[in-house]
Amino acid sequence: MPIQHGIWKIGEQPQALSNTTMASEELLEELIFKDISILNGNWLLIGRQVYTDFGKPLDLIAIDITGSLIVIELKKHKTPRDVVAQTIDYASWVETLSSDRVVQIYESFAQRYQLSNSNFNQAFIDKFGSAPTEDEINSSHQMVVVAAELDASTERIINYLNDKANVAVNAVFFSVFQDGDNQYLSRAWMIDPGETEERAINTGHKGDWNGEYYGSFGVSPGGRAWNDALKYNFLAAGGGSWHSKTLFMLKPGDRVWVLVPKTGYVAVGEVAAPAVVIDEFVKDGMQLEGHYYFASEHGEDTADYCVGMRWIKAVPESQAVNEVGLFGNQNSVARPKAEKWKHTVNRLKTIWGIT
Repeated sequence: MPIQHGIWKIGEQPQALSNTTMASEELLEELIFKDISILNGNWLLIGRQVYTDFGKPLDLIAIDITGSLIVIELKKHKTPRDVVAQTIDYASWVETLSSDRVVQIYESFAQRYQLSNSNFNQAFIDKFGSAPTEDEINSSHQMVVVAAELDASTERIINYLNDKANVAVNAVFFSVFQDGDNQYLSRAWMIDPGETEERAINTGHKGDWNGEYYGSFGVSPGGRAWNDALKYNFLAAGGGSWHSKTLFMLKPGDRVWVLVPKTGYVAVGEVAAPAVVIDEFVKDGMQLEGHYYFASEHGEDTADYCVGMRWIKAVPESQAVNEVGLFGNQNSVARPKAEKWKHTVNRLKTIWGIT
């Protein structure tokens, strides 16, 4: 059944905020246009009311760091069958877009709404920290149905497409709560967005998974440090269960190729121990350079989790392998089936002399 939201104001006696209706889904589109992180902070909005070759306007279109295009369609009082069918119809058009057409869509969007950055390449760099590559733009696509409320019929249709047809389609719905003169917007995804991203990568790629796992080790000033992983033999993820839960896919003996986003590939290793919350992994005497979220301080939902590793080959960030055509993804762990992933593994084996 559809997810329901509730918000309570904390006080001497918990007070439930009243649920109200959004003025219109056009208003919701305007809010997403102003701040795409309402949907996903890892997306760059590149188009609004984009007319397809079928003569119908697509509500919103975004791109992520991997070059995957995201078709965003608001329900706007359509029936479940109509909105899902229309979203798939738009996706069939998006799939045909060349990289130069994607650039044109962004530049028209930037000009129409007088964005401060009218150059697609620079906007991508500003958002993700690295330039897009020709073969990555529109290498996959995702579909998202956005609704002020989610009905059971839409949920059944989307679940069926995911489970039976392996289609990268998701839904997100919003609730509005009133507290005096203030209104609050609450968001819920129907399916973990990470699962949709992984499905998008694998959609349309024939052949079997090669048995090699992909891992992403996010680093940042004041955050996790790759030097710690090198020294103490671990792969880590956190910042919410969406990011850390994929670590639990890994079992002892699995082989993982590790990428530091925006830097390059830094290691390959075998899993030595399954994922645990970082509190259980860190031992007395460890001197960590980075900052990590411990469950004892932040709770298990937002804590970092660690997988123990035996590095087969591991290098500092200064020696990372970063070439055009190598696979990249936002998921902490993935099982890609794309030809690019097979090329990446073979290329890294050659560079690092691994059989």
